[in-house]
Amino acid sequence: MTAGIPTLPGPRLRSLLAGYERIVAQRRRHFLLVVVAIALLAVIAAQFSEVDAGNLLNHLPGLTSYFGRIMPKLRISHLTGDIADWYWGFFHWLELLFDTLLIAYLATVTGALGACALSFLAADNLTPSRSLRWLIKRLFEFCRTVPDLVFALLFVSAFGLGPLPGVLAVGLHTFGTLGKLFTEVTENIDMKPVEGVRGTGGRFTDVVRFAVLPQILPNLASYALLRFEINVRASSIVGFVGAGGIGQDLFVAIREFYYSDVSAILLLIIVTVSIIDILTQYVRYRLAPMERAS
Repeated sequence: MTAGIPTLPGPRLRSLLAGYERIVAQRRRHFLLVVVAIALLAVIAAQFSEVDAGNLLNHLPGLTSYFGRIMPKLRISHLTGDIADWYWGFFHWLELLFDTLLIAYLATVTGALGACALSFLAADNLTPSRSLRWLIKRLFEFCRTVPDLVFALLFVSAFGLGPLPGVLAVGLHTFGTLGKLFTEVTENIDMKPVEGVRGTGGRFTDVVRFAVLPQILPNLASYALLRFEINVRASSIVGFVGAGGIGQDLFVAIREFYYSDVSAILLLIIVTVSIIDILTQYVRYRLAPMERAS
């Protein structure tokens, strides 16, 4: 006995194929319309913001020549001596880089803890008070909208030069950014455990402890680690305005045209950020295995 593969009648099959081709063509047209609209908006934005592509191309050699000036002259015959001259302030820069890492760490910890505490109150599925949710979300928006450099300038004028303004500036920006992410994670949890804890008479803290945190803790840790990578870079930048860390020496080197110092400090920062990126990526994958699949 042979089993044949069922086939549709010819007219029906042609009708289905024609409908499929129409849908594909329609999606292609929509995609092309979106691309054209984005291109037109980009041209309009460039015109209004006075972005001149010709000016960019004319001055591009100046950018490449600057990178050529900051690169050290390394000779094979005097390689050890040239590297020693290049990194004449290695231990001092390493100390400042350690300060930068501490600033980023403290800012990440304080910002993440504050964001975690308030994100539960900002979640639509946990807090019934609409006004409270609105206020907390606007607070998150304010903290992540104001640039960390602006925060750093304000805190430097208030507390003076040093790492404290950097920790406060980067920490506030971290608080606003992670607050939004933590709130969105909380709003997408499975509500059945929440209803179970509430059904047994549990308080708000019990709901958070036993029904919410077990579901979102790996994501919270993953986002916090990702933010730590960003904060290492941010902590280097806020040093430009006197908020501590290696950014202060980098700004002095750029301002005083110490070209070899600029490349040496930049290379230290790049290597450090790359190492942190590799380590935190491994930890994130261990905490949230689903990231690997995505």
